[in-house]
Amino acid sequence: MKAKLHKLPVDSDASFLFKTLDCNYFGNPWHFHKEIELVLIAKSSGTRFIGDNVSTFEDGDLCLIGSNIPHLYRNSEAYYAKNSKLKAKSIFIHFTRDFLGNHFFDVPEMKQINKLLQKLSLAVEIQGETRQVVTESLHRMLDETPVQRLLSLLGILANLAQSSELNSLLSPGFSANTSGDSEKINSAFQFIMKNYTNQIYIHDIATKLNMSVPAFSRYFKHHTRKTFSDFVTEIRIGHSCKMLMEDDYNISEISYQSGFDNLSNFYRHFKKITGVIPKEYRSRFLNTVDD
Repeated sequence: MKAKLHKLPVDSDASFLFKTLDCNYFGNPWHFHKEIELVLIAKSSGTRFIGDNVSTFEDGDLCLIGSNIPHLYRNSEAYYAKNSKLKAKSIFIHFTRDFLGNHFFDVPEMKQINKLLQKLSLAVEIQGETRQVVTESLHRMLDETPVQRLLSLLGILANLAQSSELNSLLSPGFSANTSGDSEKINSAFQFIMKNYTNQIYIHDIATKLNMSVPAFSRYFKHHTRKTFSDFVTEIRIGHSCKMLMEDDYNISEISYQSGFDNLSNFYRHFKKITGVIPKEYRSRFLNTVDD
C-alpha cells in the first residue's frame, strides 16, 4: 500500500481549497499531497511530524508545508479519552504552485512569491509578527467571498515572501519520500506516542509489525530520516519542554514523567537537542512570558 495521498475537492467557485476542521481530535494519518498547505491550529495541542521534524504544537501554531512533504498532527493522549470534552480546530488552505495558471507568478511583481514557492522541500514554522498578521487574515477569510479570499491569499503569500520570521523545519538535504507502507509507519507512531513515557523497546514494536529489528530499523529511518532511538528521544524532550513551560513540576519529576530512566541522561539529551539545560530553558520561557 502506497503512502497516503490526500486530495480534498476544491469548490467549483474557487481555484484553491479553504477549509476549517472542528473535531474531537485530528484523525489524518501520515500523509502527503501535491498541494502546498498553510495550516493554522486554532485550538488544540499535541505533537506534529513534518518531514523529518518532530515538534509539539498548541493553539496558534502556524506552518507552511510544501508539496509532497509527509506530515501528521497527532493530539495529546487526553484528546482520545472516552469522555474527553477537548476539541481540535484548524483552518487550512491547499493550493498548487500553478493554481492561477502556469505563468501567473512569473511576472515581475510576483518575483518574491515565486521564489518562495519554488522551494521544492519547503516546510516552515511561521513566527512573530508575521504569524499574528497571517492568523488574522485566515480568520477574516472565514467570512469572505471567493474573490476576497483569493486576494487575501495573495496578501498572505506576499507577507510570507518578505518575512524573516520563517523557521525552517526540515534538515538540510531532506527530500520528500512518498513511497512505502503508510499503515506500518502510522502504527509505529501510535505505539510510540502511547508508550514514550515508559520504557520502550524497538523489539516490541518490530514484533508488533511482524518485522525483524534490523528490517524495522531500516524501514523507520527510511520514512523519518531518524533512528528509532533518536526519534523517541525527541518526542520525550518535546514533552519535557511542555512541562517546563507549565512551571508546576520540578526537573526530576519532569525527567521521570518524560520517560528518562535517570536525570543525567535527561540533562544530556535535553542540552543536545535544545542547546540549554532544563533550568535555563524554563527561565528563558518564564522571562519571555513576564515581558
